[in-house]
Amino acid sequence: MPQEEMPREKLQHLGRSSLSDEELIAIFLRTGVQGCNVMQLAHDMLEKVDFSLGKLVDMEVDEIRRLVKGIGLAKACTLAAVFELGKRAAKASLKRPELSHPRLVYDHMIEVLRSERQEHIFALNLNARNELIKTTDIGMGTLTRVVVHPRDVFRDAINYGASRIVLVHNHPSGNPQPSPLDEELTTSIAKAGDVLHIPLMDHVIIGYGSEKIEANYYSFRFAGKLGEET
Repeated sequence: MPQEEMPREKLQHLGRSSLSDEELIAIFLRTGVQGCNVMQLAHDMLEKVDFSLGKLVDMEVDEIRRLVKGIGLAKACTLAAVFELGKRAAKASLKRPELSHPRLVYDHMIEVLRSERQEHIFALNLNARNELIKTTDIGMGTLTRVVVHPRDVFRDAINYGASRIVLVHNHPSGNPQPSPLDEELTTSIAKAGDVLHIPLMDHVIIGYGSEKIEANYYSFRFAGKLGEET
């Protein structure tokens, strides 16, 4: 096989989308067996499942080993692990909530914060589509305040490549109106985000409604104190 047509070379120079199903499988098989090169081995595997990737990715190690002669334990384990990782990644992508509005943030976090008797703050790390990448537990404070350092807020945002963040914390009193300390915290984190080019999209304070308290949450963005309301 000419070198430029080998799966690894195609992957390197043309990108993963240029490879066929057989070529992708061949990369994980790494080698063929006596009398059968790796591409033929990958083809034979797919042929056994009527070229259905869906059937192949659902197979356990022993099922993969029985497909064609030459698939030993090491190759079968590698393929089974790769298939499972792909399935998990797909599930994780489907589960990413979109948190572009403070109401969505409230709905996402209320069960976590409803029973807290002290202030507890989280950073929601979002991608460019405002989908949640990772929730960072920043810490817990006293009954009335929580101390936060910008490095704790942005550590995961940097590591996971977040495009923006949303701060969320609760008020055990039930009243989501911000205190002067909340205002200071928001300003401090927003400035740090500007420096890092990871903007603070919003700071949402979670409370709960009552006869005296109309709103369940407070949004700095929607109050006009952070960026523009959208």
